[in-house]
Amino acid sequence: PKVAYLYMLQSQGLLHDTYLYGVDVKKILPTFLNPTEVMDGAIVSGNCVSACDKNNTYVHQNNPIIHNMFKRHGKDFNFLGCIVTNENVTLADKKRSSSYSIKLAKTLGVDGLLISEEGFGNPDADLIMNCWKAERAGIKTTLLTDEYAGQDGASQSLADSCPEGDACVTAGNANEVIVLPPMEKVIGVPEEANVIAGGWQGSLAADGTITVELQAILGSTSELGFTKLGAYTI
Repeated sequence: PKVAYLYMLQSQGLLHDTYLYGVDVKKILPTFLNPTEVMDGAIVSGNCVSACDKNNTYVHQNNPIIHNMFKRHGKDFNFLGCIVTNENVTLADKKRSSSYSIKLAKTLGVDGLLISEEGFGNPDADLIMNCWKAERAGIKTTLLTDEYAGQDGASQSLADSCPEGDACVTAGNANEVIVLPPMEKVIGVPEEANVIAGGWQGSLAADGTITVELQAILGSTSELGFTKLGAYTI
């Protein structure tokens, strides 16, 4: 089967920016990219989304989705390349980008799309729109995202959903709480734990212990899979 990678890039603005060959991706129509161009630095991060699902430039250059699709190319499927799209905030932009992305996929003749999200909340709508438009065009999809299901894991994981989105890989629940023990040496300002996303007033204890959600830790729920988390079939 012919498979392509639909690569969603953060583009909500206000320090939520990503650049493709120097162009702010808010201003692009979805486009086709050779995966090796990503390795060479075609995508540069300029965003400061919640730490847990921020993809910095190094992560883009070493995207494990691309690396693993190359490993399976010619064996399990024919990896055709990347379709790069954005995550703009207006409904008109979302409709335009998702429709154009799927048009490109159809033009390439793909049988399946692997779709990764960057960020959460507003971009969930882009993820789901890409999913159902592809599925209704006869293209099978698998989604890669993380969850914001509340600290008890009982809330709805994404801000949007669709019946077609029945193949999903999760990078974890960003609301999960973790306790970080005190360190003898701290690089940075530990008091920031009280105000950053995933922390709250009182996250930093008097003894230096920090209690935060995974949301506060860089790359902890990477939607590109740039972590040590993994799963396999027993």
